[in-house]
Amino acid sequence: MTTTSSTDPTASATSQILTSLNSGSGIDTPNLVSSLVAAQYAVKRDQLSARSDALSTQISDAAALLSGIQTFSSSLKTLVGSGSLSTQPTSSNASVLSVSALSGAKLAGLSASIEVQKLAIAQTSATAVVADRTATIGTGSFTLTFGTATVAGGAMTGFTAGSGTPIDIAIDADHASLDGIASAINAAKAGVTATIVTDSGGARLMLKSATGAEQAFTLTASAGSDPALAALNVGVGATGTTIGTAAQDAVVVLDGIAVTRSTNSVDDLIEGVKIDLLAASPGTPVTIGSTRPIASLEQVVTDFVDTYNHMLALLKEDTNPISGTLARDGAARTLKTSLAALTLTPLTSGGAAGVPATLAEIGVTTNRDGTLSVDSTKLSRALAATPDAIEAMFAKGSAATGDGLPAALDAIAKAAADKKYGLVASQATYDKALGAIADQQTRIEDQAEAMTTRLTRQFASMDARVAAYKSTQTFLEAQIAAWNKKD
Repeated sequence: MTTTSSTDPTASATSQILTSLNSGSGIDTPNLVSSLVAAQYAVKRDQLSARSDALSTQISDAAALLSGIQTFSSSLKTLVGSGSLSTQPTSSNASVLSVSALSGAKLAGLSASIEVQKLAIAQTSATAVVADRTATIGTGSFTLTFGTATVAGGAMTGFTAGSGTPIDIAIDADHASLDGIASAINAAKAGVTATIVTDSGGARLMLKSATGAEQAFTLTASAGSDPALAALNVGVGATGTTIGTAAQDAVVVLDGIAVTRSTNSVDDLIEGVKIDLLAASPGTPVTIGSTRPIASLEQVVTDFVDTYNHMLALLKEDTNPISGTLARDGAARTLKTSLAALTLTPLTSGGAAGVPATLAEIGVTTNRDGTLSVDSTKLSRALAATPDAIEAMFAKGSAATGDGLPAALDAIAKAAADKKYGLVASQATYDKALGAIADQQTRIEDQAEAMTTRLTRQFASMDARVAAYKSTQTFLEAQIAAWNKKD
């Protein structure tokens, strides 16, 4: 990086004067001027420097506290979001179907049996081979109709149109090739996707619908279209295309009752459970159950206490009334008070009498120094007796009501980040004060420079007079010596 510098005429003149001093008086004038200026502004400089350092430390400590509480809150929310702290559904055969919990699900005691007889399938079709996928086939339009169909030997043998309105897909000159027709079908976003599959023989137009029996479709070249488009027709009597798979619903037997669904991802069979059907396995029921996260809940209580104590140590140091950098910071003190109240804050509502609702009631104890500890025996008893209540404490609650520890901790973190009353406001105040001190320091240096220039000029004038006096003295001494010699 190249830097440029400019010469201050005043500073240059001052430097020249200082260099020429001492010729008359013999006094070390440059050092004297420097000492006088330093003495004049030393106290103020030290005061401003100390205040600047203190404000920088306050800004840093406030930022560390804010980052700490925000990380504390976000880490807990992430853990809760992972589902590891709530009862999860289980599948006895994950290769046939997998299960996961829906948000807010209460799955304690879940027990069900599911037999997957059929998977939901989409209709697929393929045209005959076309040698050149970019060659013109024809223009006109296709009509796409959805409904139910019967298929045998790769041919559609029957079709009943559904209640939906048929969709027209225009094929203009820019879309007259196999590639163009595929592009036009996809651009219509009508519920069928088109792809081009190539092999050594050429290219085929592949069409695929969504899954479900009512997603069978026909594609028919409209009257007035180029006759060549009819070779791409899909439907009863179409000879230029082959049905690869027929559209069908998933068929499952839930606790002895057969039901159908149009997709293989089902969230309305068992309350609170999403079921993904992966393979048909007629005659082989899969057992759906649930497992409680007892070990995870014990661990999260311990981790919460450890993190809380670390956060408290920072707060104690920063708010120490004698040595704390944030001893007078209202936001820091509020954060400390809010955290201290967490163990007695009701984290759930509407529970029956005797059901724990606070951390203190499940074994989180507040020590005399404000730190927390875990009564593992009490926690184990609470988990054995009221596991649902403890799950609810660590569940994602309502931001409005504060239900759940994540919501309570999030409220504290948001208060700390408030731009008017929180630590963010404190940082802004300290930043402003730091800027004001920087301005004062600049003014002090300007004043010191001005004083240096003034004193230098004054001493230069004095030195010149002393030099003149010395010259006169030397002349007189020489005259007197001459007179005395004559005598």
